[in-house]
Amino acid sequence: MKSGDARLAELFEEHRGRLRAVAYRMLGSLEEAEDAVQESWVRFAAAGVNGVQNLGGWLTTIVTRVCLNVLRAKAARPETLAGPRVPDPVLSPADGPTPEQEALLADSVGLAMLVVLDTLTPAERVAFVLHDVFDVPFGEIAPMLGRTPEASRQLASRARQRVRTAGTHEPDSTLAAQRAVIDAFFGAARAGDLATLVELLDPDVVLRTDGFVAGSALLRGADTVARATLGGAHPQAEFRPVVVNGVAGVLITLRGRPAGLMAFTIVAGRITAVDGITDPHRLRRLVAEQGLLDAPDQPGAPDQP
Repeated sequence: MKSGDARLAELFEEHRGRLRAVAYRMLGSLEEAEDAVQESWVRFAAAGVNGVQNLGGWLTTIVTRVCLNVLRAKAARPETLAGPRVPDPVLSPADGPTPEQEALLADSVGLAMLVVLDTLTPAERVAFVLHDVFDVPFGEIAPMLGRTPEASRQLASRARQRVRTAGTHEPDSTLAAQRAVIDAFFGAARAGDLATLVELLDPDVVLRTDGFVAGSALLRGADTVARATLGGAHPQAEFRPVVVNGVAGVLITLRGRPAGLMAFTIVAGRITAVDGITDPHRLRRLVAEQGLLDAPDQPGAPDQP
């Protein structure tokens, strides 16, 4: 017969995948999401299950409150960055995510969506993620936020409007179709073909790169993004196809070391958003943690081109 602690651990593990998915969308950080799940386990183990009728709902409430505390703490001391902060991506090989990653990305929101979620207030983000992504009723969301169901509905509605205004759309359905556009994009970049690059980009395309403060950038418009692509091309760069949050992307390496990551949102055959990470320390951590390359263990930035 299992001990009480062992039984609680078993029950928690049955819900861990969903809890990680909720926390990742709330926080936009894989590391912080894992910390939130662990904190939720500590609280759950202390509280037990006496009187709990809906265990999944109870655990979702616990992890939501943990995430809400993190979001409120961040809002109280906002970072000052010179450009956008691209959330942590979920990286997979070109043939698609692992079963564990698929669980994390169920009802996925891509990097472009996560960037928009970062602009919401903590309460708006919680209401939107729980209701619009995970179908949690407003009657259950309200106590987590200390609001009425109607107030929670209004928070989600404001968040939804921000998402729509930002122009996030469902990407083209197959990775093969997305990859064909990306291959054409890099082919045009190698050839210095500005006209083809512009044609492959949506007129309102947004390019966000998180290079940590000085290297961060936000560019808009097909011509601007195309010229920036040509200006930043490196003749020794190698491009490795990857899947980033369920959509096609590219890991850029120089002499075998990660130098950049690009996730493409492609709608109706055109690139509507590019989200990139070029901060070398963050890149090496993400790539090493998710096993895409045998990244060097030694600290320090990669060799400069």
